[in-house]
Amino acid sequence: MGEDRGKYDFYIGLGLAVSSSIFIGGSFILKKKGLLRLARKGSMRAGQGGHAYLKEWLWWAGLLSMGAGEAANFAAYAFAPATLVTPLGALSVLVSAVLSSYFLTERLNLHGKLGCLLSILGSTTMVIHAPQEEEISSLDHMSEKLVDPAFLSFAIVVIIVALIFIFVVGPRHGQSNILVYITICSVIGSLSVSCVKGLGIAIKEAIAGKDVVGNPLAWILLLGLLACVSTQINYLNKALDIFNTSLVTPIYYVFFTTSVLSCSAILFKEWGHMGAGDVIGTLSGFLTIIVGIFLLHAFKDVSVSLSSLAVSMRKDERPAANGVASHYELLHESTGDMEDREMGLPFDSVSRRNGAMTSSLDH
Repeated sequence: MGEDRGKYDFYIGLGLAVSSSIFIGGSFILKKKGLLRLARKGSMRAGQGGHAYLKEWLWWAGLLSMGAGEAANFAAYAFAPATLVTPLGALSVLVSAVLSSYFLTERLNLHGKLGCLLSILGSTTMVIHAPQEEEISSLDHMSEKLVDPAFLSFAIVVIIVALIFIFVVGPRHGQSNILVYITICSVIGSLSVSCVKGLGIAIKEAIAGKDVVGNPLAWILLLGLLACVSTQINYLNKALDIFNTSLVTPIYYVFFTTSVLSCSAILFKEWGHMGAGDVIGTLSGFLTIIVGIFLLHAFKDVSVSLSSLAVSMRKDERPAANGVASHYELLHESTGDMEDREMGLPFDSVSRRNGAMTSSLDH
């Protein structure tokens, strides 16, 4: 019964994670459409500190879609390990990239399509080799994990990095460097996942009839989640307003996934229960995702398709053929010059470039 229950939870978490990616990928498009409408109206943009998007219904539709995705994601973390749920966020990259090519006229070239494919393959590999979390069955056990020195050190570093980027790096480079706002969202996101996992355990305990309302940890996790999510939404809006959606989504995925995997490994000690094959599979899957994201990011502005590749190959063949022909013509001309000289024109210089013949005897 325990094994059947574990498989049942696995498939529930998998389904929730997939649906979460669909909702979140669509939310990027809706929010971007709303921000573009505001820019056409001349309103102060979110990247400049404006909050006019709060009056745009498309932005709210995107927020609701993201809320539905986050709710499904929240539930998925309650049923499945973080290292199973988080890599499936690559599907949101695919959804966002495909939808942006249709609704935002952001062209997805051949490199982008290959990048999406590699992201899916890499996330699938990570799911197959996903490590199993150390079992946490109660809030008391969760509280012991949260006060572990390794996790406390990690949380302090994350908060310090986020504050430096918010108050020092952001005002100087946030408008020109896409990594600034995305880094803030990602490192804070690792803490939000920890809060989500803890609240998932609290909900399970509440359903089982235990007193959760009187437990201070449940309220701390809830307040921490609200603070983290509000920070993520704010800086993600700025990144979306300034930079291309097809860039923000994949880069955010890589940074966020790296942060969550690091946090889960420290908090739940899950990597200690993995075999060598699973470790290699997990790392290989993640590196495959990074390569896919790189293809999406680095070659976004290069207009490449299967048809253009065929045309380019044909163009490359023509200069080669012309080069052979030119070489043959030059060889033929030089042979003709030698024949002319042998026929008795030793004192004549022949210019074949302009067709003129000048005799040296005239001088």
